[in-house]
Amino acid sequence: MMLMTTLTAALIGIAAASTPASRTLHDSLFTVDTHVDVLRIEEAEDKDYLTLPEVQVDITRMEEGGLDAVFFILFSTQGPLTPEGHAAAQQEALARYATIRRMLDRHPDRIELARSVAEAQRINASGKLVAFLGMENGYPLARDPENLKQYYDLGVRYLGITHMGHNGLGDSANPDRKKREPDTVHDGLTEEGRTIVAEANRLGIMVDVSHAHRGTTIEIARISSAPVIASHSAVRGLADISRNMDDDQLMAVKESGGVVQIVAFNNYLLIPPPERMPAIIKLATEVGLGLGQGRPDPDTLSPEMRKKYFTELAVIDKKWPKVTATVADFVDHIEYAIKLIGIDHVGISSDFGGGGGIEGWHDASQTPNVTQELVARGYSTEDIRKLWGENLLRVLADVERLSQQ
Repeated sequence: MMLMTTLTAALIGIAAASTPASRTLHDSLFTVDTHVDVLRIEEAEDKDYLTLPEVQVDITRMEEGGLDAVFFILFSTQGPLTPEGHAAAQQEALARYATIRRMLDRHPDRIELARSVAEAQRINASGKLVAFLGMENGYPLARDPENLKQYYDLGVRYLGITHMGHNGLGDSANPDRKKREPDTVHDGLTEEGRTIVAEANRLGIMVDVSHAHRGTTIEIARISSAPVIASHSAVRGLADISRNMDDDQLMAVKESGGVVQIVAFNNYLLIPPPERMPAIIKLATEVGLGLGQGRPDPDTLSPEMRKKYFTELAVIDKKWPKVTATVADFVDHIEYAIKLIGIDHVGISSDFGGGGGIEGWHDASQTPNVTQELVARGYSTEDIRKLWGENLLRVLADVERLSQQ
């Protein structure tokens, strides 16, 4: 493949838009996005994800953007390490599953759930969209590892061990500073965490190290009997934040036989002024706008609080301007990973619905712009095919095969 300089790539990225040739190529691929968050069923109300303007991925946008397959996520917010906390987390994960299930039940002619690589290929060949299921945050499983079988039976095919804050399975890359959590409390996985990794291997569920502390990541890759994935992470060599993966973590995933799905998340690709996010979190807390569950909606605020939010947000924007990552910046992270661990161990994810979205790839309808940037940089059709899903499907097939042994 031919790799361009960052400056050249950036110039291409500014002007990049899908051309007829790259769109034809894009439409010939089996494209897989490994991380898309959804609303809880009560938040979605009676909407069924056919055309839903307030989200970044729905059936119509997937069709428009040639995004063939998506891992929709059963997410649960990190809470207290108590029986009540674990029960609430399980309820939240299942409330998100209910939203996905309604979408599938209402539109069986346009999208179908895949529980294996073979099913995904069959569904794609039939002309329908493919829905996979992933689970983000193993927090609700810590006291009951055998409960992972319930999620496997629903269709979950990858499990993220941690999210924001340490849990009963292991250390997170992002300790909960409001709770004064230290950088680590377990030095990696707990005994329950090791049990969960083994159970995921047995069932045929990919273990996901995104959001895990570097020590947790390296331990998971070492003890897993099957390849592991990072479902939505960027590289620390270009943006030095704890949420991103350093070179040792990237190599650990590669050595497991796995794949790192680079994420199109603005603040993971380019680092904003360090004062900006704490100021935004403080403001959001003051006005009662929740963070950490998709994109906060200021329209839910009272008129007084909404005015306060936008007035003070403008002050923050002026004092500490936000950074705007482009598709070119995104592909820079992809290229870094490719140079370090090889084309066979890198893929693509958006984190749409969970904060993802960059200039040029704001929602699923703009997906061809990513392919256009890869074409512009000289990547071959074979390489682009690997990045857009072939690598991930190979790993899932390996995990399936090893579970049967």
